[in-house]
Amino acid sequence: QVQLLESGGGSVEAGGSLRLSCAASRSTNYCMGWYRQAPGKEREGVERIFMNSGTTDSNPSVKGRFTISKDKNTVYLQMDSLQPEDSGMYYCAAGVGVCRLMVEYSLKNDAWGQGTLVTVSS
Repeated sequence: QVQLLESGGGSVEAGGSLRLSCAASRSTNYCMGWYRQAPGKEREGVERIFMNSGTTDSNPSVKGRFTISKDKNTVYLQMDSLQPEDSGMYYCAAGVGVCRLMVEYSLKNDAWGQGTLVTVSS
């Protein structure tokens, strides 16, 4: 299974920016995406990209502020205008479940990174 390594998390003030990276050990023909999970909340999809076509999808809560992009086997998440509610662990995932927006399926069947923490202070 493909291995994923995330980097780029950190602490910023509201209105600031961060850029997350996710390097895959090999190429995938499916989707790669970013998820986040705040304490006490369910994991939710943030952005996804279809690796063959480059088509992207955004959670409405981040649309216009976050941008997903790719360069070969690495996927990036540019996060601008960050708000405290954007805080949480951010995970990169790759596989069919990401394409199908099926979080539970994805957790069981897709590749996941270890997560990187994003903290936004007000």
